[in-house]
Amino acid sequence: MKNHYLLLLLFVLAGCSLPEVKTGKSVSFHFDKPARLWEETLPLGNGRIGLMPDGGIDRESIVLNEISMWSGSKQDTDNPQAYWYLSTIRRLLFEGRNDEAQELMYRTFVCKGEGSALGNGADAPYGSYQLLGNLRLDYTYTGGDDPVSSYRRELRMGDAVATTTFKRGSVNYRREVFTSFTDDVGVIYLSSDQDKALNVEIGMDRPERYEVVTEGNDLVMRGQLNNGTDGNGTTYAARVRILLPKGGTVVAEDSTLAIQNASEAILLVGMATDYFGDSADGKTHMLLSGAEKKEYASMKREHTATYKELFDRVDLDLGWSEKENLPIDRRLEQFQEDKEDPGLAALYFNFGRYLLISSTRPGLLPPNLQGLWCNTIRTPWNGDYHLNINLQMNLWPAEITHLSELHLPLIEWVKQQVSSGEQTAKVFYNARGWVTHILGNVWEFTAPGEHPSWGATNTSAAWLCEHLYHHYLFTLDKSYLEEVYPVMKGAALFFVDMLVEDPRNKYLVTAPTTSPENAFKLPDGKEAHISAGSTMDNQILRELFTYTIEAAAILGTDEPFAEELKTKRARLMPTTIGPDGRIMEWLEPYEEVEPHHRHVSHLYGLYPGDEISIEHTPELAEAAKKTLIARGDRSTGWSMAWKINFWARLHDGDHAYKLICDLLYPCIQEGETSASEGGTYPNLFCSHPPFQIDGNLGATAGIAEMLLQSQTGNIELLPALPSAWKSGSFKGLKVRGGGEVSAKWKEHLLTEMGLKATVDHRFRIRLPENSTHLSLRLDQKPVSLPVVNGFLQVDLKAGEEIVLTF
Repeated sequence: MKNHYLLLLLFVLAGCSLPEVKTGKSVSFHFDKPARLWEETLPLGNGRIGLMPDGGIDRESIVLNEISMWSGSKQDTDNPQAYWYLSTIRRLLFEGRNDEAQELMYRTFVCKGEGSALGNGADAPYGSYQLLGNLRLDYTYTGGDDPVSSYRRELRMGDAVATTTFKRGSVNYRREVFTSFTDDVGVIYLSSDQDKALNVEIGMDRPERYEVVTEGNDLVMRGQLNNGTDGNGTTYAARVRILLPKGGTVVAEDSTLAIQNASEAILLVGMATDYFGDSADGKTHMLLSGAEKKEYASMKREHTATYKELFDRVDLDLGWSEKENLPIDRRLEQFQEDKEDPGLAALYFNFGRYLLISSTRPGLLPPNLQGLWCNTIRTPWNGDYHLNINLQMNLWPAEITHLSELHLPLIEWVKQQVSSGEQTAKVFYNARGWVTHILGNVWEFTAPGEHPSWGATNTSAAWLCEHLYHHYLFTLDKSYLEEVYPVMKGAALFFVDMLVEDPRNKYLVTAPTTSPENAFKLPDGKEAHISAGSTMDNQILRELFTYTIEAAAILGTDEPFAEELKTKRARLMPTTIGPDGRIMEWLEPYEEVEPHHRHVSHLYGLYPGDEISIEHTPELAEAAKKTLIARGDRSTGWSMAWKINFWARLHDGDHAYKLICDLLYPCIQEGETSASEGGTYPNLFCSHPPFQIDGNLGATAGIAEMLLQSQTGNIELLPALPSAWKSGSFKGLKVRGGGEVSAKWKEHLLTEMGLKATVDHRFRIRLPENSTHLSLRLDQKPVSLPVVNGFLQVDLKAGEEIVLTF
């Protein structure tokens, strides 16, 4: 576009400076019957503790979770013999004998011990995330044969409360459950509208390693998990205390409590482990002693206010339909037949934000493979931190959806891995710096996994450093950058030492490595996973080196090291288009064993990276599109979530929306009890299968990317708006540079945009085509700024707001 200046028309806007956005839509869903499966229960959490009530009428089961409920312990994973074979493994790879290199790795280049026990680590030193227990409520009704009517079970994400209401005979019953964000206890409120109609027996259990007793009017469960060696692992406790504000009686038996002849009861549930150093028993005492002094209304009001400080930062309105009145399981089913339900995507987006807020908080642990919630001792894949995408995907929404502080538990967890990672780097590679591989837990496991086909991935620390730097890019917090720079430098230093020259092409390569979990065919038809270099590795390392160089410059330090990184970066093979027009997954044009493999690792540079873009690398963007088409859409849940982000970055909103529709496929059919494919469970949990929270959180990030992007240095509004979202609005999404953005659109055209600076920064906004009659207000005062080549550039100080009207 020819350079020109547009004189901005000015007029007075009524109301506040940022666009007004409709609120209150798409923030709740309900069932019209009790849960028959765990995947139909309602997840509640405050970042530390979780409750999942099933809404049963005669017996209600509530699964109890605590974020540090881990078996296992720290272990010696050093395998000094691994390094002895590293040079031989590399030589075999450079000779094209990948299958022999892989076989040698299977025997030598693995962790000491049993590693994750192939995902069954509950009784191994690696450990497993586990449920804390089950709370059982057995109800007795005076009219035992009376019919039940008007049943409704609802998750209200607007205030983080689950409710169950029904009528039995002439009595109306109501239950409210929440995990307090202020008092840090579970709260269960039971009521009936007739006097003495509430009678319930309360018990607790878990599959193993527990005892239940009553202590006065408290019900207490205690136990100790297996550490994988002498059995003396993490200790835990759960304590239930009953309050009867309107009378009634509590009767204590040996291992149960009973409420008799009440009309209202409050159950306070304290849970804790000794993982963070506190006495589990002492902490439950302390928490309940504080909470019991408050009235229920005050507890609920304070909880809701604290939670809303996070949840209400963002609103999304994509339209409304009558289908919002349907129970969520039927709504999902109808969506497969009739996609005229734009609010369902907004609901799913809000559910993802709700899950992130509920499953992590500063000072604790990041969300694991199932976030905070599990219902087994042997949680799938140990409920651990998979580092070849899954943990990272969990935090993709943190910055863009205005939950920046919820990134901190991951960042702190990364910092805790450095010491162990330095030992792993020295023992396995004789390298400086630090490294971690695919497996992560709460015990600082950083060694290669027990099976090289997936365990050999060694760029996980580098990928995690993207999160460290992205937190800076969105906050511009220089003091924070000073804290994490040594972590980034250490990750880069490892690859300064680990990279070797491939004699076949003279590039520096990671060897041995993988393209996560995918295999390729050798010229002789044999299959292998292990390679010398992969496209994903190169993209991640270019990013790591670039970010470390930038951070050093910002902090005014390490200039010689930055120059060394520039030299190393220049010797990495660039992302390359193969003979078939697709992005090559490996550094040679191998044929993949699984053309529709769930991992699309060679498009890391498209998302979450920023190496590939329509604006700066159109040929690579086109090759990425061909890659995605060849890979296919339907896959595991988290893979479809990743593809939403890919298509959003390619500015193809309709294809991104098609992936949303695929992801919302009800994965449990009528009469079935388990899922056989990816999609969505009745309670909106994402199906791998089984449930993994990464699909929920990755899709939330993808929906945000469809509406707002900033990775190219420009703010782009509605870059991938699908036809289905004809009109709508959002507020509160964040961009790099500390900007908070709101927008409205109608008939697919942007009508209004607001930008508020949280720190001083210069923003560059790409204007839509319908900008001929653009008007602008800065802090509610008319201003005029030049538009050059379709971009508006504005310097904002912290707290200033700019509103554009089209």
